[in-house]
Amino acid sequence: MKTASPRRARVALALAGGGPLGAIYEIGALCALEEVLSGFEFKDCDGFIGVSAGGFIAAGLANGLSPRQLCAAFIENSSEAPDRFDPALLLRPAWDEYRRRLKRLPGLLAKALWEVGVEGRSLLGALERLGPALPTGLLSGEPIAEQLRAQFSLPGRTDDFRQLRSRLVLVATDLDSGAAVPFGMPGHDEVPISRAVQASAALPGLFPPVRIAGRYYVDGALKKTLHASVLLAQKPELLICLNPLVPYQADEGEQIPPLVDAGLPVVMSQTFRSLIHSRLELGMKGYARSHPDTDILLFEPDPRDAELYMANTFSYSQRRRLAEHAYQQTRAILRRQFAGLKPRLAAHGLKLDEAVLFDADRQLLAPVRPESSLEQRSRAAIKRLDAALSRLEARHA
Repeated sequence: MKTASPRRARVALALAGGGPLGAIYEIGALCALEEVLSGFEFKDCDGFIGVSAGGFIAAGLANGLSPRQLCAAFIENSSEAPDRFDPALLLRPAWDEYRRRLKRLPGLLAKALWEVGVEGRSLLGALERLGPALPTGLLSGEPIAEQLRAQFSLPGRTDDFRQLRSRLVLVATDLDSGAAVPFGMPGHDEVPISRAVQASAALPGLFPPVRIAGRYYVDGALKKTLHASVLLAQKPELLICLNPLVPYQADEGEQIPPLVDAGLPVVMSQTFRSLIHSRLELGMKGYARSHPDTDILLFEPDPRDAELYMANTFSYSQRRRLAEHAYQQTRAILRRQFAGLKPRLAAHGLKLDEAVLFDADRQLLAPVRPESSLEQRSRAAIKRLDAALSRLEARHA
């Protein structure tokens, strides 16, 4: 008599934000996780929740895209990939926002001059009048929403939360109330998925707030890092969480320059990462107390990984290398935790494929084709020119 296979538990997936680097890390990590979880595919999760860049990934998975397909579209950016996502879309200036704000400048400037010249107010106080003329974001999120709308209009996909097989929640923050809004939950599921992704990822200062039904929304990470409690209320038996941003932690005795030497961007990055990670740690402890019947697994980068930490958060030139790095790092974490993870996953009807996990030659991406002799000569010429300019700059410094 054939033994019945164990029932697979209800599995949910929570993805935090982190800009383009966060999306790259999550795709690499998800590819590593899916290939070692024998017979399990993330697109078959019973629920998804995404914040900011994590919302972009969650929306793709909920629409039936596999991590490997997301990798082809977002990392490899192959022209043959049907879901190709052009990274240049994230760098379009918010021209409409610039024009709208610029129209207000003459009236605001006239008021400021009147206050200084006629009412005798201070120049600094009058300049505050010009604040409404400043753009609320440098880059436009509209091209992202448009491309996602086109992707989710393909056969077998949907831009409607209500037509998905599994629950998808994308969290944004209401700018005027500070409240977290779970798009995709009843009462907030009439918004197109593409629009909700745009709102959840509208980082203040970088992207303008997104107008939905007369309200304005910004990045969902302003309130919480994961917002996993929304999915935990659905009582999954296993919740898998991915958080791409962790503060850097140097090994004791490691001789590295202080982070302050790298300047403001690195100092701000460490500060931001420390804040959101401490908030995540508190949240994870709260989830464990409030939902003891749900097994929660958190995967995130090694805090001692300087390569991932020092990567430009909005860089795409390194996306292949960083995705491969995230993939290999996640595999290394799974190998280190194998003894403890194996029984935990088995309790939910999931099995780790040891042959795949311990295959030392496994890679996420195929090696890039060798450069032609012309490409090699061109690259060498550019390097020589760069070196010459550096020497010239050094002599005139």
